[in-house]
Amino acid sequence: MTITKVSERGQISIPAAARRKLGIKPRSKVSVEVGENEITIRPVKSILEVAGIFRDCASGIPGAGDWEREREVAMEAVAREVEDECQP
Repeated sequence: MTITKVSERGQISIPAAARRKLGIKPRSKVSVEVGENEITIRPVKSILEVAGIFRDCASGIPGAGDWEREREVAMEAVAREVEDECQP
């Protein structure tokens, strides 16, 4: 366990070892969940990080889907995510 201070602006620093272990990089998104007496911070994977993970699962399944349409939907999701990240 590592102890860190809360800044005047309510910010904390995630220790480097924890960031490395969880793959948290600058501008990464994390979820913050408030429990009874605790706060849980978890990394959130972007669409770019999980692209292609279902390809092996879907192969051999009859009617697995229209891959061109799936690609189009994924590209739209990526465009929305990039747009969200570029806004101040």
